[in-house]
Amino acid sequence: MVSAGPASAEPPPSAWAPLRVATYRSLWVAMLVANIGTWMQTVGAQWLLIDERNASTLVSLVQTASTLPILLLALPAGALADTLDRRRLLIAVQFFIVAVALALTLLTATGHMPPALLLTLTFAFGVGQALTLPAWAAVIPDLVPRNLLQSASGLGSISVNVARSVGPAVAGLLIAWTGVPLVFALNTVAFLFFAFTLIRWRAGSSRSVEVPERFTAALRAGGRYVRHSPIVQRLLLRALLFLVPGSALWALLPLIANHRLGLGAGGYGVLLAALGVGAVAGGLVLPWVRAKFSPNLFLLFAGLTYGTAMLVVALVPVEAWVLVALVPAGLAWVTVLSNVNAEIQLFLPGWVRARGLAVYQVVFAGGQAIGALVWGVVADAAGLVLAHVVAGLLMILGALTVKVWPLPDLRAVERDPATHWPDLDLVHEPDPSVGPVMVVMTYTVRAEHRERFVAAMEEVRAARQRTGASRWGLFREGESADLFVEVYELPSWDEHLRQHGGRLTKADQAAELRALEHAEGVPQVSHLLPAEANP
Repeated sequence: MVSAGPASAEPPPSAWAPLRVATYRSLWVAMLVANIGTWMQTVGAQWLLIDERNASTLVSLVQTASTLPILLLALPAGALADTLDRRRLLIAVQFFIVAVALALTLLTATGHMPPALLLTLTFAFGVGQALTLPAWAAVIPDLVPRNLLQSASGLGSISVNVARSVGPAVAGLLIAWTGVPLVFALNTVAFLFFAFTLIRWRAGSSRSVEVPERFTAALRAGGRYVRHSPIVQRLLLRALLFLVPGSALWALLPLIANHRLGLGAGGYGVLLAALGVGAVAGGLVLPWVRAKFSPNLFLLFAGLTYGTAMLVVALVPVEAWVLVALVPAGLAWVTVLSNVNAEIQLFLPGWVRARGLAVYQVVFAGGQAIGALVWGVVADAAGLVLAHVVAGLLMILGALTVKVWPLPDLRAVERDPATHWPDLDLVHEPDPSVGPVMVVMTYTVRAEHRERFVAAMEEVRAARQRTGASRWGLFREGESADLFVEVYELPSWDEHLRQHGGRLTKADQAAELRALEHAEGVPQVSHLLPAEANP
């Protein structure tokens, strides 16, 4: 199931290759501008709170208020992105963000920005981000070829981390020069630019399917897929083990700059720039790292590097040493999270991609939001040094768990839709909303094959439940020694049609064929519909 061996020796695509695609390039640039504006706004909000009472908690709450909406709304946002036109959804959300950013600008400029209102508007800004991220992540595979998705994921990280480098540095200079209102105003302009770039993009069709699912059904289907996918769960666990301790560095860096190193806004921007430089370098070397090293080896090395950097930041109050430590920390941050993001994006089948990526964003945002709050409270109670030392040691411990919970090897997993199922042959075609529906499959299995058949059917069970089944069971017929009956229930006939129409992948097909190798002939199939279903 899991391999820690070296990756393929085939030369990877250039990190910059996706930028040769004109549409992707223009949208990537627009997203970069928006990301820079976001980080400028974050720095401005944090700096407004730096002299408040309980500043450690309030400053960390800026990050919590920004990311908590993703934790709360990402899965509904993913369902919307899989059921609505993604381009139109993105455009509408950007204008909402512009309205929030404009309110931040005007209220700050007129001196009407108490901490509670600032955090409320920051939360509203985060709502816009929560609605943007799944739709944006889901359109990327439509913009670039599949073989460039890993490079596109790296470029996405470069965009975020160039923004982390440039945005805070520019914000620090502007705050020192003119104050926070201009920073908020430039963020407003940045999202206007992104909105108009989306308007100029003329997509053919940005729906995930021709006939979209109903919203509530899509929401349940996304959660069901992740719940029954051990591979996705393992990837999310590895991200969480890195994010929770790692969030301490990002959340408390303003206080390290101001209280520990005696730096102003400009100095804080320089520290964030050091992290950003390392992160950009990580995005550039990510394709090379994936080709040369096993995922588990560089996950271990990156965790040890980041944890050591956090200990240096905590224990060495010298600006030069902190700057040196932050560069490899930024590199480790982006190589780990970009790799996990790319693995999830490549693994998820197209029909559930936005919802699966939304769950990843819940983990990403939740790990940072909860982590930031926890480390802020720890810093207020026990001091900045102890908070960073504890977080650094937890990061190192989490990296060492790679032996227990390694990353899965996905190189041989087929994610393309399978089409081997025959057309359904029913006396009448029920309404798609009819449900629940029971599917009954009867297999003939000789005694010498029973144990292997039952074991192989576990993979079939997972495939059925990922793609629509709400309940599943495998039974033996009491009146016969050789008959096994598979029974699974789906919420509606529409869910079963979607199983046949693109949800099941070639990997699911291979699992079913492995089970059939231990059975005789073709299984008998029956579809049981509610008695009141109209003929």
